[in-house]
Order: sequence, then structure tokens, then C-alpha cells
Amino acid sequence: MRHQKKTVKLGRKAEHRKALLANQVCALIEHQRIKTTLAKAKAVRPLAEKMVTLGKKGSIHARRNALATLRHKTAVKKLFDQIAPRSTDRNGGYTRIVRLGQRKSDSAPMAFIEWVDAAQVAEEKAAEEKGAKTKKEKPVQAKEPAPEPKESAPMPAEESKPKRRGWLGRKPRDAEK
Repeated sequence: MRHQKKTVKLGRKAEHRKALLANQVCALIEHQRIKTTLAKAKAVRPLAEKMVTLGKKGSIHARRNALATLRHKTAVKKLFDQIAPRSTDRNGGYTRIVRLGQRKSDSAPMAFIEWVDAAQVAEEKAAEEKGAKTKKEKPVQAKEPAPEPKESAPMPAEESKPKRRGWLGRKPRDAEK
């Protein structure tokens, strides 16, 4: 029995599992929400929460620890600059898992894993874009239609060229000579 065995193995060896979870967390940081199987989402959650905790500390040591785990500089930069500052007032529970139902192909339970405060950020961006659009809109002046060209003599029709045929319609080489 697996009593008090914390690691979810996901049917993979240790190095493959670590790489998978690091890539999932990097994708979560980059896209704010990822769709994956429920088991992977549950395995990703603790690692993602630990990375946000490191981001909240903000020290060089914490940044190096996050880089050692995630292995992507851009993801660590975004984590420390954007995601962690949004969660300063929160004491854990930075992610949310939303169940989606079964995948058609193999009936695996699917889920979204996303940042809890990502909805607030999306609403703010939408409000900013809406405000920016209303400010930048200028009345479009109607252009005068271009004068139609006068009808002249009709163009002579091109001579019809014989169709190029594929392999079936080719003449034998002897016939060309």
C-alpha cells in the first residue's frame, strides 16, 4: 500500500515527471490557463503554488531556485514581475482547478488549471482596451468614389493554348524528334 507517499507518479520516471511538471507550470505562467488531465492538474498545483511563493519573496536566491525548477528564464521573469505581485495579499490558494468532463478519445477526466486572480486581470485589460478604443476613434471621412473608366474597345481574346497533360497524355520521346 502507498500510505504516506506524497508523490503522484503519473506513470513516468522521476526525470520525465519533473520535466513534465516544470513545462506545465511554465505554460500556466505564460498562458494564465491550461487544459490538461485532472491528474496532471492536481500534480501541477503544488509546484505552481510553490513558485508563486518564491515569487512573492522576490530575492535573488528565490529567483535562482525558481529558475532551477522551471528552467525557462522568460517564465521566471513573468512569474516574479507579474504573477507574484498580484498575489501579495493572498496566503496560498493561487490556482483553481475547473473540471471539464471526459475526453472523447480515451475518456480521461479533463480540467482547466488557472490562476485565481487571472479573471480580474482579464477584466482590467478588457476595460483598458475598451477605454482606449473609445478615445482613439476618429470620424472616418467618406472618400469620393473613383471615376469609372470609359468603355473602350474590347480587349482581344487570348488564343487558347493546348492543355498540358499529365503522364497519360504525353507523347513518346520518339515522336518529338
